[in-house]
Amino acid sequence: MELAKRLDRISEPQTIKMAKLTRELKAQGQNIIDLSLGEPDFRTPQHICDAANQAMVDGYTKYTPILGYPELREAICQKLKRDNNLNYTIDEIIVSTGAKQCLANAIECLVNPGDEVIIPTPYWVTYSSLVNLAQGVCKFVDCGLDTDFKMTPAMLEAAMTDKTRLFIYSSPCNPTGSVYSKEELAGLVEVFNKYPNVFIISDEIYEYINFDGKHESIAQFPGMKERVAVVNGMSKGFAMTGWRLGYMAAPKELIQACDKLQAQFTSGTCSITQRASIAALTGSLEPTYAMVKEYKKRTAYLVDALSKMPGVKVNMPDGAFYAFPDISSFFGKSDGETAIRNDEDFSMYLLHKAHVTTVSGGAFGSPNSIRLSTATSMENLQEAMKRMATALERLK
Repeated sequence: MELAKRLDRISEPQTIKMAKLTRELKAQGQNIIDLSLGEPDFRTPQHICDAANQAMVDGYTKYTPILGYPELREAICQKLKRDNNLNYTIDEIIVSTGAKQCLANAIECLVNPGDEVIIPTPYWVTYSSLVNLAQGVCKFVDCGLDTDFKMTPAMLEAAMTDKTRLFIYSSPCNPTGSVYSKEELAGLVEVFNKYPNVFIISDEIYEYINFDGKHESIAQFPGMKERVAVVNGMSKGFAMTGWRLGYMAAPKELIQACDKLQAQFTSGTCSITQRASIAALTGSLEPTYAMVKEYKKRTAYLVDALSKMPGVKVNMPDGAFYAFPDISSFFGKSDGETAIRNDEDFSMYLLHKAHVTTVSGGAFGSPNSIRLSTATSMENLQEAMKRMATALERLK
């Protein structure tokens, strides 16, 4: 069978690949500790589940509007005002099957073949694939440990050309956990003000998982709301990954375009999930705050444990549930059986010798690092760090 050539522009996400391999090894009876997936290990809060049950009782089992139920879009507007001081109307909101679909919709509606898209690295794996599918040109800008993995105004200015169409970033960031402050975003805005034709996608899916301060959105600055798509969703902050609901707030013209596109791909999002999401957005955030408190404790432990391993360089993330250490000092070393040439070798070494699953940093545009997730129990993290330290001592 001859398949479409557009498939050559994308590959299977490394995060999914490692998850599959982990399941296979576990099925063979191996005791694997999985630190690869970015999925909360908490259950969805009970009041959200209760709302879903009630929705079925009340007959919310039919097709939904493409843009989402008006009541949900109104709840999203209220949330944006309450948490972010952003004023949107429901015709500036679209609900999709996960934040990933929001990103895909926006990129397909904004990027023409040959358009340049600036992506600070490290970045979430799907950004580049979506740009490639739209036949855009990814322009990666390396942001290392020295800037806490964040782009500076000077770096942004240097990347801009007359072909730049779009800028995509996340805060808090997957995979680094870095969080842009209001002052840091203001510096970027000064650059964007010089380039009025550049649109911004702000991926804020980890908004609530913020350890040290208030979440800041780039859409808050004067003149920016009209050229920013704020992407968010239910998966991380509410432990609702399997429910599959994301939403986007953006100028009405872009929302209408996404409505047209989504109508041909998936139509409206699951009715039960939408009713549950209303309860999540308008109800108590105490379960979310409890999760964040635990993530902060785990992250502090993980970073401390990693920093004590000779050859590992790591910073303290301000949000999300990851650590992103630099492990390049181990390149060229061996335990006598396995040689470490790059980040993929390093991840596979940890998998087979320590039985700990990680994701190689090259998947996120930073091949000197690996990503570890704290979305697991403290007991698992402690055992994983013991295994990792022992395995790294063998590399000479």
